[in-house]
Amino acid sequence: MSWQPEMDELRRRQEMTKRMGGADKVKRQHDGGRLTVRERIDRLVDDGSFREIGSIAGKAEYDGRNDLVDLMPANAVMGRARIDGRPVAVTGDDFTVRGGSADATIKEKDIFIERFANQYRVPLVRMIEGSGGGGSVKTIETTGRANVPGVRGWEWVVQNMGTVPTVGLGLGSVAGLGAARLAATHYSVMVKEISAMFVAGPPVVNRLSPKQFDKQDLGGWEIQLRAGAIDEAADSEDEAFAFARRFLSYMPSSVYETAARGPQTDDPKRREESLFEAIPRDVRKVYRIRPIVEKIVDQGSFFEMGKLYGRSVVTALARIDGWPVAVMASDPMFYGGGWTADACQKVARFVDLAETFHLPVVYFCDCPGFLIGLEAEKSGVIRQGVRTMSAMFQSTVPWCTFIIRNAFGVAGAAHQNGSRLNWRYAWPSGRWGSLPLEGGIEAAYRADLDAAPDRKAKMEEIEDRLNKLRSPFRSAETFWIEEIIDPRDTRQVLCEFVELAAPVRGSGRSSMWMRP
Repeated sequence: MSWQPEMDELRRRQEMTKRMGGADKVKRQHDGGRLTVRERIDRLVDDGSFREIGSIAGKAEYDGRNDLVDLMPANAVMGRARIDGRPVAVTGDDFTVRGGSADATIKEKDIFIERFANQYRVPLVRMIEGSGGGGSVKTIETTGRANVPGVRGWEWVVQNMGTVPTVGLGLGSVAGLGAARLAATHYSVMVKEISAMFVAGPPVVNRLSPKQFDKQDLGGWEIQLRAGAIDEAADSEDEAFAFARRFLSYMPSSVYETAARGPQTDDPKRREESLFEAIPRDVRKVYRIRPIVEKIVDQGSFFEMGKLYGRSVVTALARIDGWPVAVMASDPMFYGGGWTADACQKVARFVDLAETFHLPVVYFCDCPGFLIGLEAEKSGVIRQGVRTMSAMFQSTVPWCTFIIRNAFGVAGAAHQNGSRLNWRYAWPSGRWGSLPLEGGIEAAYRADLDAAPDRKAKMEEIEDRLNKLRSPFRSAETFWIEEIIDPRDTRQVLCEFVELAAPVRGSGRSSMWMRP
């Protein structure tokens, strides 16, 4: 006897689940400018590569003879696929079924895909839309009890932060546990004007607040980007998928591998003449750091993360002669490059990302120190700064620093792991010390200045004397700075660095892996 009847029944059930929440709910999804979960998966992964797991899991309805009448799918679609030819694990919330809430899914599906990514060492992409928590308050009535809060399977989320690259795409309203799943990633993206993320949405918040909020007011992309809760905002879902694919292109499949070398399309000996004049002689003048970095790394490879948070430090992935690296760069357009509390948090998280996935770090340093003043003290900047320094000193990845202007104070000292041998260079524009002269002369030479008949002339005399002493060449004479280079040679030096760094990057799980 043929097994065709059973195969026909399987296909019938699969067709039922592919209806998702029904034609009316699918239409509502499209009318809201959002794709369905299955459309999203198709656009994210390589054509024809998605292999669904749990394709007929859901809530079935049977008649008196135990024949299937209908099947409402669980509102999580997941499986394995490929992105740019590489195996990945993919899971997505189906908002057309009970708005993506957890009481309409089967929890084992979420746990399965997390375990699959972890144990088979493949990157994980979560496409999130909905609460994903314990359901609505109606759940109390339908189940006859209130649930004690718990997050079953969260241990796999934590383990994956230290094992495989994890991407979160917030593609609609995301609240509660859904928001936690989006934040518990190495790279997260929202879609402008469509996505919103919050611990609790407007219906809950507006009952407790005299001010009334809509979704964008409460948790829109600008709020969450500036808060550092997510890394990027896309103009469309397709752009969000492109961001996810690009992020993964810099990553190894897991911590048990090292990131592969990409195409070598840029001359390692390329010299950019504009770098010679990139840093103004007048220390009061600022400059734009991104064009400088983009001229040094492989052309078109600069991929910034967290651009609206901790803005005095730029963090980005890039390639040097094809090799993926983690790039940090001071941005003097914000606080002169000084480290604020949020910049410290941003740097610590980024250093942990590099350490987790064994990416060499390249740092373009122009740091006048920690932000000072009452507001800075209220922000706990020193605590966050110490945490960042600890992350640096716990890192084991190869590290190359270029002091391109300032390196002052404790924050200026935090430009490498001082316990390890690292590459460090200065540009001729480099300046360093415990304090900038501009702020320290008044305090250190107050008696001389007060006794001078011409205070201004005395100040100029002291400044000229000290400026000669703080010349970077004086430091190089005593090997306090290892080498001073022509800025135009920076790319060539970096290409030599990544070649030497490649075989010593190591692999395996770090003892200090990244946390959200």
